[in-house]
Amino acid sequence: MSEFMVPCLFGLEGPAAEELRRMGCENVRAENGHVRFTGDAAACARANIRLRTGERVLLRLGGFEARTFDQLFEGVRALPLARLIPKDGQFPVKGYSLDSALHSVPDCQKIIKKAAATALGAAYHVQWLPETGALYQLQFSIVKDCAEIFLDTTGAPLFKRGYRPGHVAAPLRETLAAGLVGFAYYRGRDALWDPFCGSGTIPIEAALMARNRAPGLHRSFAAQSWSGLPTRVWRDAAQEARSLEYHGEYHIFASDIDPKAVALARENAERAGVAADITFDVADACAAPAPWEKGVIVCNPPYGERMLEREEAQALYRDMGRAWRGLDGWGKYIISSEPDFERFYGAPAAKRRKLYNGMIQCYLNMYW
Repeated sequence: MSEFMVPCLFGLEGPAAEELRRMGCENVRAENGHVRFTGDAAACARANIRLRTGERVLLRLGGFEARTFDQLFEGVRALPLARLIPKDGQFPVKGYSLDSALHSVPDCQKIIKKAAATALGAAYHVQWLPETGALYQLQFSIVKDCAEIFLDTTGAPLFKRGYRPGHVAAPLRETLAAGLVGFAYYRGRDALWDPFCGSGTIPIEAALMARNRAPGLHRSFAAQSWSGLPTRVWRDAAQEARSLEYHGEYHIFASDIDPKAVALARENAERAGVAADITFDVADACAAPAPWEKGVIVCNPPYGERMLEREEAQALYRDMGRAWRGLDGWGKYIISSEPDFERFYGAPAAKRRKLYNGMIQCYLNMYW
């Protein structure tokens, strides 16, 4: 059994942990900004293919105290790197340091790279490593003088599902969109409406979740090229994911006042294979009638930080509050960076949850 860590956006630790538990991963525990678990190679492949709210899957190689560069060097050199990285493997280094004596990230990268090269050179009895083979990305975190070293099994981050090569301004990350749909408890039975659909991320993630379709089925991962993880592990994990899919009729609605955004959302849904599950429309969110008798509204209206001026965004929130006041059969889940959203919307939220859209602190305002 190996140890793994899944970084995630702040606020999504709980949903990511629950996903891993449902996959059968062991010793799952949510921590600040990430989730840890233990599992075998099959669990690694399963997590990469099926995780909706995690950013990547890191294999933990070890941890140690690192108050000095000597400690960092010796700690890395002592790790069993040659068990995983072959003689021709590429092993670039990236990471971060917080509240630690070793605060210079570039210097830490150089020391870790040198220590890894020393350890691998000694293991393979060579003085020069070609680094022409598969990618074994080394990642480090140094927090309060405690260093942890990982190998990135994912490669391109998990939010890059592959269905959204184009996007409109201020797109919502796919992992966050999946989290919003999860917080709304949407499971495909009722209707879901995104009246600010933009490039379609929320309705597409909702359709994938309704179908229980794994988001990583149509992409590749870094560890698929590793000699230590046989191809059958990935093939079996993909077959297992496909066997868990549902097939039904879903009522998912995506609208936007911008015709170009709606056209792009439809194209992205077609790439994701869920266009048949979503009804698209060009409409003003504050003037369009509800598309179904009841359901949930999940949306990411303009914040006033990147797309609209703040005063314009606040005016929009007022219009939303007035327009949606009579939608008693609809729950509303609205993410916004506006701290006084409830005041402009005209009603206190039943619950608020702090989330981050990239580096922007937001709140999911929930009405039911």
